[in-house]
Amino acid sequence: MTVGEIIDALEIFAPLSYQEDYDNCGLLTGNRHEQATGALLTLDCTEEIVDEAIAKKCNLIIAHHPIIFSGLKKITGSTYIERTIIKAIKNDIAIYACHTNLDNVRLGVNNKIAEKLGLLNVKILAPKKNLLKKIVSFVPASHHELVLRALFAAGAGNIGNYDQCSFNLEGNGTFRGNEQSKPFIGKANELSKEKEIRIETLFESANQTKIISALLGSHPYEEIAYDIYTLDNKHALIGSGMIGEFEQPLKEIDFLNHVKKVFQVPTIKHTHLLQKSIKKVAICGGSGRFLLKNAISSGADAYITSDFKYHEYFDAEKTLLLVDTGHYESEQFTPEIFYDIIQKKFTTFAIHLSKINTNPINYF
Repeated sequence: MTVGEIIDALEIFAPLSYQEDYDNCGLLTGNRHEQATGALLTLDCTEEIVDEAIAKKCNLIIAHHPIIFSGLKKITGSTYIERTIIKAIKNDIAIYACHTNLDNVRLGVNNKIAEKLGLLNVKILAPKKNLLKKIVSFVPASHHELVLRALFAAGAGNIGNYDQCSFNLEGNGTFRGNEQSKPFIGKANELSKEKEIRIETLFESANQTKIISALLGSHPYEEIAYDIYTLDNKHALIGSGMIGEFEQPLKEIDFLNHVKKVFQVPTIKHTHLLQKSIKKVAICGGSGRFLLKNAISSGADAYITSDFKYHEYFDAEKTLLLVDTGHYESEQFTPEIFYDIIQKKFTTFAIHLSKINTNPINYF
């Protein structure tokens, strides 16, 4: 199989269209058409990781954090980023980054953290808007089911736990073709009045090209009328952070000990104890300062994330217990997601979880 086939499996799970504007996900080095000899899965890509890939005969590294985050104007080997890129290219190793697009999908980074913590009834903490669209078209009754099936097959009509969702309304359409026309129904230069069915169905913006292609490929008319609307609705399955509940509430000390055990850390930073039990917990892998207000407004008893600055701890306003586990620690389970995606799709392909701890922060 090729590097591209593995990438395709990852991008079906976490489309690149879901990455944040500042991010740089995707294939960073290498050729997607090369045959893949093995994949090394890691949180970060460093020189040591490239060495590990070479030793394990892997020509593909899949990392959560992009090694190239901002533009490179020169590659001389003067920084660890440049040296890593040079070593990867010299050894024909492709580097692929799956970052905020994996953060933003329902079964991504934060869901994995929720699983490790044992949270139930989980949902996205801050669902994104403007990711859903609606397509409307008008189809003769004879082709109604055919067009619907084509749209559903292309990914339309999926809402939460439901699929093949649509609204259909019968009506009358009128049209008249000129002498160059070849109408499916009626004759050129004659006004036609036909019974048609109005189809409405939702789709994710990332699938627009496929949706339009499915409509055009299945609709019998020479000229096809359709409208596409961008919706302001929040997408319940795409967004930042996650919130869930413990089956039974925990005392604050027991909760903190549970967090330390799950994240395998010797120490964690947290705000003042509030002398209340912890049941509802918000989480965000990586830097989660931007979601603090969402965590508070959700009614969470605690918020687990990382990278808070000194004065930002005051912003918790004694409304919840803020817990900072560390950036690496909060995202350390991410390679397991890559493993599950690839192993499920390519059962005999060589996949390796990196043995190297790339955390640049140490505790004494």
